[in-house]
Amino acid sequence: MARREIILTVLTACGLAFGSGGCSDGAGSLPDTGRGHGLPVSITGQRPTWGPCRDLPTASPAPTAARPASLECSSVTVPLDYGEPGGDTIRIALIRARATGDGDRIGSLVFNFGGPGAAGVDMLAGSLDHYKNLRTRYDLVSFDPRGVGRSSPVTCVDDRRMDGLAAMDDSPDDAAEERAFVDARLSYSTGCGRHAGKLLPHVGTDSAARDLDVIRMALDDARLHYFGISYGTWLGGAYAHRTPGDVGRAVLDGAVDTEISEIDLDLQQTAAFERALGAFAAHCATQGDTACPLGRSKDQVVGAVGGLLGGLDTAPLRTDDPGGRRLTQSLGVTGVMAALYSKELWHVLRDGLTEAAEAEDGSTLLALADLQLGRRPDGRYTNSVAANTAITCADTPERPTAGDVRRLLPRFRKASPVFGPSMVWGLLQCAGWPVRGDAKAGEVSAPSAAPILVIGNTGDPATPYAWAPALTKELGGKATLLTLKGEGHGAYDTGNACVRRAVDAYLLEGKVPRNGTTCT
Repeated sequence: MARREIILTVLTACGLAFGSGGCSDGAGSLPDTGRGHGLPVSITGQRPTWGPCRDLPTASPAPTAARPASLECSSVTVPLDYGEPGGDTIRIALIRARATGDGDRIGSLVFNFGGPGAAGVDMLAGSLDHYKNLRTRYDLVSFDPRGVGRSSPVTCVDDRRMDGLAAMDDSPDDAAEERAFVDARLSYSTGCGRHAGKLLPHVGTDSAARDLDVIRMALDDARLHYFGISYGTWLGGAYAHRTPGDVGRAVLDGAVDTEISEIDLDLQQTAAFERALGAFAAHCATQGDTACPLGRSKDQVVGAVGGLLGGLDTAPLRTDDPGGRRLTQSLGVTGVMAALYSKELWHVLRDGLTEAAEAEDGSTLLALADLQLGRRPDGRYTNSVAANTAITCADTPERPTAGDVRRLLPRFRKASPVFGPSMVWGLLQCAGWPVRGDAKAGEVSAPSAAPILVIGNTGDPATPYAWAPALTKELGGKATLLTLKGEGHGAYDTGNACVRRAVDAYLLEGKVPRNGTTCT
């Protein structure tokens, strides 16, 4: 199997490999059977007209990829601005895999795979067999959230400009590099405003949570049964906060702490990636000099990784890219971080680092970076980066400055000598953003909701474990915490048998695990 195929197989399951394309749309209308929450019957009474999916990724090598014939696609109509529900509308793309079991069907189980910016249509198509037990009693459904993929996608710059932004130095060492980076961020925000200005005020999590309720009504489900991963846990919490009486069985895996600042969120994530790099390094060091020539101890391997990435700042590596792209420092850091999302990619990361160190070839690390950034083999990008930026900036009014970054740089370097500089400059993601963010987007308290299962993985680099008990507390009421002592992002998709038993018993039988249950 080729390098990109191995990576794509794993990242599809992790919520990292984003796709694009289109699916059939069109929605019929029936009398309103939902609560409606003040929306017109044209919104609350619609029913999806399901048909064959179009333009799903057909060349995906993932062994879990579903045959397109087993999937159906449609869309629902939602208000662009819920403050004006009778005004302009947009369409939200849906995908469905019907329940397979002979027993009692519970309803639909709606997935959000995170990001923000993950295209749920492609991701469910590429990972369907991960959830085959759940499919025995649920129709599995996912969607492209507003601003993502097939659902009025946010666009900011063209593909050539994206290549330049992805490769540019994102950890400036002097005033000239700093100015270039800041100017690039400001230019990117300007491009987003120019190409998607009408949409930008309306792509935040609160609007997406309202879309979830429209989807629930369109699916004719009395309550929303939901599986949210990573950012999807924030979205699920926002839904529970807004409509607690409509919550059915809900799993929030890879939890996000929605109440901390953007600075604290990024700082904690930086430390978690450094910890994950240490776990990879410790494992690599046990493999021997032939399999892991990077070092004989954890510290040696981490040092080798840091040295390699540091060297890319002035000496990018050649790759097998047909367009002649080279592996720069920022692309190298992105590639390493992408591989830390899953323990199944540790061998790919080891080989890629060895290839870079010994053969001066950055091809594998570039392939990892491309998949993280949504770059296809033909050089076109999905809109995952643009959507991530738009949703993130819609959900916070915080706009750190270059001065803030310089002040915070020592703290981020202490948290991670390898990733800290890039992560702290990433705080400028919303610099110059044309729309003010929502200060209340992180509200998730839902003490009257049905039991919600929150899951955290102690080795998670992207959503540090501390965020899981924090989200459980923020939800309140009957929210229940399940812990996995493992590695990688999220818990259910690691395949851990204990986690799967607990989650399946909850979703299929309504059996809530004891709060504080730990799996190893």
